[in-house]
Amino acid sequence: MSMRKAGWSAPLLLAACAAQQPEPVVHGVTPGHRCTTDATQAFVGQPGTAETEAAIRKASNAAVLRWAPPGVMLTMDYREDRVTVRLGPDNRVTAINCG
Repeated sequence: MSMRKAGWSAPLLLAACAAQQPEPVVHGVTPGHRCTTDATQAFVGQPGTAETEAAIRKASNAAVLRWAPPGVMLTMDYREDRVTVRLGPDNRVTAINCG
C-alpha cells in the first residue's frame, strides 16, 4: 500500500520542482525608439500612403505607426515607441501624436 501512495505522490512532488514559467512579455517599449512629434507636423495634409508612413516613422523615431481612420476606436494604452496618425475622410493626415 505504501508503494502505491509513493507512486501517486511522485508526480506531485516532481511538478512542484519543475522550472517556473518565464515572465510574460510586456509590450509597450522598443529599445532605442521613443516617439517625438517635433518634426512630424509637416505631414499634416499629406495622403495616408506607405511613403508617408515611412517618412513619419523616421521623423518621429517611432518603432510602430498606428493609422486611425475616421470612426475607428483605438485602445487607450500609451506606448512611447508608437506614433498615431489620424486620417480624415479623404484619407489625408489630420493629426499626429505619440502614444
